[in-house]
Parts: sequence; C-alpha cells; structure tokens
Amino acid sequence: MPSLIVLASITLAIVLIQTDSAGSDRWLTRWPRLFGASAEGARGMMTTIAGSMMTVLGVTFSMILVVLTLASSQYTSRILRNFMRSRVTQVVLGIFAGIFTYSLIVLRTIRSGNEGAFVPNLAVFFGFVLALGGVGALMFFIHHIASSIQASNIIASVAQETIETINWLFPEKLGQGLIEDDDNQIKRDLRDRNWHTVLSKKNGYIQNVNNSRLLDIAREQRTIIRMEHGIGEFVVKNTSLVSIALYDPPDQETIFALQNTFNISRFRTVEQDPAFGIRQIVDVGLKALSPGINDTTTAVTCVDYLTAILAPMATRQIPSLHRYEKGELRVIAKGVSFESLLSESFNQIRNSANGNVAIILRMLNSFQILAGLTASPQRRLALIEQVQLIAELAERTVESTYDHARIETSLVRVRETLETDHA
Repeated sequence: MPSLIVLASITLAIVLIQTDSAGSDRWLTRWPRLFGASAEGARGMMTTIAGSMMTVLGVTFSMILVVLTLASSQYTSRILRNFMRSRVTQVVLGIFAGIFTYSLIVLRTIRSGNEGAFVPNLAVFFGFVLALGGVGALMFFIHHIASSIQASNIIASVAQETIETINWLFPEKLGQGLIEDDDNQIKRDLRDRNWHTVLSKKNGYIQNVNNSRLLDIAREQRTIIRMEHGIGEFVVKNTSLVSIALYDPPDQETIFALQNTFNISRFRTVEQDPAFGIRQIVDVGLKALSPGINDTTTAVTCVDYLTAILAPMATRQIPSLHRYEKGELRVIAKGVSFESLLSESFNQIRNSANGNVAIILRMLNSFQILAGLTASPQRRLALIEQVQLIAELAERTVESTYDHARIETSLVRVRETLETDHA
C-alpha cells in the first residue's frame, strides 16, 4: 500500500508538471496570489515540505515501534501481525512518503532565470495542499494509535477476523444434528490398505491447505489420501505430512504435488485457522490473569469475545472429515470442531482463574449462552463437561460463602438450559 501511494504521488507530480509546462501562464494570470511564487520562494517551500515530511515519517515509525513494543509486552507478541497489517497505518505511512517523493520531483524541476526560468506553479500549489493533508493525517494517526492499543479494540479486531473465518469455512446452518459418518463403510474402505508416507519438505506451521487439489490428486491416483496434520499444527522437516494408500510407493511427481498442497510457514494465520484467532485472545486473557498484571477486566473481555466467536460455531454444520466423490472415499482430513474450539477457548483460562469469581461467573454465563444456541447432543455434552470443571474449580478455590452462593445460582441456571430441549 505505501508503495502504491508513492507511485501515485510520482504520477501526480509528473502530470501536474507537464500541465504547468503547457499552460503555466494561464494559472498565474487567473489567480496570481495563489500561483504567483518566484523560483526561490517555490524552491524554499518545497524544500521545507520535503524535509518536514521526512521528519514526520521518522516520528511515525517511532510511534509504531513504541506501540508494537507495548502491545507485545502487555498483551502477546502474536497480535503484532494485526498492527502490521493495519490499512490505516499503511495508508498514513504511504501519505508521508508520497508527499516527500512528490516534493522531491517538483523541486527538481524548478529553475531560476539564469537556468531557463520555470516554476511549476500548479504543482507547487498542490504540494502546499498535500502538506496540509499530511498534517491532518498525522493528527488522525495519533488518535488511531491511541485507540488501537486499547485492549478492547485489539480483542474485538481479532474476534471479528476469526468470526469471518468461521463464516467462510462453515457457511451452512446446523439442522437437527450432525451428519454421522458410516463407521462400517469407512472400515470397509480402509481395509487392507497399503499406506505410504509423504514427508514434509520444511519445518513450520501449516497455514492453509488446497483441499480441492488434494481431492484431485486422490481422484487421479484412484486412492485415499490421509492428512497427518491439520491446519495450524507444526510439522517437522522429513516427518510425515500425509499418507497415501497405494500398492507401490508414489512417484516423485505425486510426492511433489502432495507437498505443494500444503502452505507451510514460520507462523500461523487465521485465514483457514480459527483456532489461531482464539489462541491470540486466550493469550491476552492469560496475560491479564497473571499475578504480575492481575487485570480481571481485560480477562472478562476476552471471555466475552470468545463466546462471540463460539456462538456462530455452535450453530454451524461442520463437514465430515471423510470426503467422498461419487461414493468413493478419497480424503481423510483433519480439522476443527466445536468441541476442540471450546476446549481451546476455556481450558487454560479456567486453569488460571483460581478463586477469581468474576471470571468463573462470566464463563458460566458463556456456557449458558452457547447451550441455548445448539441442539447437538455432542456439543451439549462438551458444555456439560466444562460446567462440571468450573463447579469443581469453584468448590476448590472459592472460600467466600457469599460467592459460593452466587456461583451455585449460575450453575443451576446453566444446567437448566442444558437440560432443556432446544426448539
């Protein structure tokens, strides 16, 4: 984005300079006070603009580095990528760099009398306008930085991105229950198969998988491909990535094609990995609950947004991990489930919430909300297990009789919701 803005500023400078060379006198005659600058005056103004924009650009970079340092130490380093991808930050940096580049190009064309006098009056005037715009961009950016570092904004941004991923991965609503796989059919399909391992060619996290290409390879080979690692998992070089059922070992072309269906990198992304979005919020919650910070309000905010992420997941139809084509089993995938995301969301926060009544009550409220959204017996069973763990935690770590009574009231409500048939 900054590079595109710089290119646009270069183009604008060239266009305005050419326009000035064709009809500069016309602008000067009509509005002499706006465009009637001498070569020295125009050169001085453009020099000032260029120098000030470079200074502001350096200050802006310093502000960004300070924010990244504070966010990393106070929350978690995993949210830094969200700051780096911010369109506002990219546009503001591009504006400052673009104004600087624009000023240099215009400055280069200004000539005094003994050099063949030429002053691009229109381009100089637009440089003045751009400088005023740069001042406005700086004030806006200061406000944006102050807002973006607030815990609630950071958590909300991660949650929104994760919810969008869930909506994209699981667009279908849940019907009367999950579609169960035919275990007997799967056993028949996998009987007497000769599995060959395809190794990973690098270390890293699986960012995404080309599922359609994986299915195409299985169809071309008329066999079954089994994923050994899911998206978001770490794989070690020269260890199993996928397995393919063939009588003879796969050729190099097939191995290369299978390896290329997996995008492996040094870090996780949320595009196909909603668990990573949850991981970021959980890390912020754990940092807030640590003895050194002890920020219960931020931890409560994390629980609230984790509930917002799981709410659409509770109502979605999750495709079977056994993928068929024309009745033939082709791919055995590894993916997320409501149960796995529920555990990812609350297990570690619960373990760090010893005696914290506010967190315990808020988690019980979350389970009650989720219980009211799903009719799936399997998902309700997962919620019942979480409620039981919360009850054990409260019994073990909460000493106040008054707080015990509040927690018991919440336990009764959530259990009633779990026992009620979902309409």
